[in-house]
Amino acid sequence: MKPAQPEAVLPADAAARRAVAPVICYPVATLPRPDLALYRAARATAGKVGETLVPPREARCFEVPAGHFFRITCVEGPQVGDLNLWSAADLTERFYSGKTRALHGTHLSTGDRMWSTFPALRPMATIVADSLDWYGFDAFGGSVHDVIGTRCDPYTNRLLSGGSYHHCCHSNLTRALAAARGLPVFEAEALVHDVLNVFMCTGFTRDTGQYFMKASPVRPGDHLDFFAEIDLLGGLSACPGGDCSAEHSSDTAACHPLLVEVFRPAAGALADWQPPAPNGYDRSHGL
Repeated sequence: MKPAQPEAVLPADAAARRAVAPVICYPVATLPRPDLALYRAARATAGKVGETLVPPREARCFEVPAGHFFRITCVEGPQVGDLNLWSAADLTERFYSGKTRALHGTHLSTGDRMWSTFPALRPMATIVADSLDWYGFDAFGGSVHDVIGTRCDPYTNRLLSGGSYHHCCHSNLTRALAAARGLPVFEAEALVHDVLNVFMCTGFTRDTGQYFMKASPVRPGDHLDFFAEIDLLGGLSACPGGDCSAEHSSDTAACHPLLVEVFRPAAGALADWQPPAPNGYDRSHGL
């Protein structure tokens, strides 16, 4: 955070330095594009094959085979969720929020992809529908579905408040993963990672650059739909902050469940589609 009053002497060419035009760090013109028309046609043929209801202030895991779809829906009242994704075959390949942010921006919507960690660095899931895409960016610079925040956790809560809170999304996801894969809780904790904040409305303050949240615009019936590019194990926490209008580690905020549904396309609906191969970089040359 920048100091309110700079301590350094203002240089004579300060205005010229500030006026330098920005350059996009990762131009994406050559990035492989998802075939949204194919995905949407396949989604139209898909039948529901499973569902998981995530209770308030808890998390649940769910599996989605490659070539299937999953939908996260707000079902009772405004509620945000923290989403983790792992390769079902190898939990060390998991969602890489930082690289996803670098490629697609601070907030995700239709056509954006969730990329996995090194060395695979491949699409794990593609967003194919977003009922909140109308929101865009508001006057505060806020938008929905961010890859900015890490996840609420008991360690930061302890640092800032001195308390011990056990239903932070980090804790919820850890317990859910441990239960789903029969892992010791501390082994599962090491696999929990930075999230896609589904339905959460966030941004950065213009004066101090601090991460902010505000009441989510999500309402019952709103949904975010994904296409699974690889076999996935997902974890979703119904954040203890509810709609995150005031705080996100709380036993007093109004919280609601979230619904995860899995859909299988009709046979042949995906034509010659194949799951993406891991990144082709040859590490044998010493990185």
